[in-house]
Amino acid sequence: MIRSRIHPLAASCLAAFAVAGLCLAALAGCRSSDTPMPKMSPPAASAPEPAAPQGSEGSPPAASAPQPLENAPPADLPKDAKPMEATVDLKNTIRWSTASEVENFGYDVYRAESADGPFIRLTKSPIPGAGTSDEPHKYAYVDRDIDPAKEYWYYVESVAYNGQRERFTPVQKAKAKGAKPNG
Repeated sequence: MIRSRIHPLAASCLAAFAVAGLCLAALAGCRSSDTPMPKMSPPAASAPEPAAPQGSEGSPPAASAPQPLENAPPADLPKDAKPMEATVDLKNTIRWSTASEVENFGYDVYRAESADGPFIRLTKSPIPGAGTSDEPHKYAYVDRDIDPAKEYWYYVESVAYNGQRERFTPVQKAKAKGAKPNG
């Protein structure tokens, strides 16, 4: 039986290469499973290394785990990439409910930049209604196409099966979400 002994410093280098290989495998797995991983080989042996300092009782010191590089960009990002900023989903949500409905085809939502209008229809087609129902229903429309520095006014209009339209809600004010972002 042949035994080989690896110097403690060489063992820690091999462990670092193994960890780096795992990190590369994880990154490659995120990109595509079709990309083969490059094979990593241990460093070529050169001149013998000086003896490592001995720990207590003559045992070699424990190998320390490799430390991650701080502030290092991920390998896939360009060098000029900026850190991600938290994005805020700026929107106005208009909600309304019914106690019952009679031959209700649906609802259209209108918006204006002042309480007096002019109001424009936001819905391309009516939000489906419940037809004829004795049960309560809740509805909502989310307007994501807003300027955060502006106030908006909304109202909902009901549309009957026969095409008759009727304002269903009073005009509702949505306050500005904050200052206009600098871009």
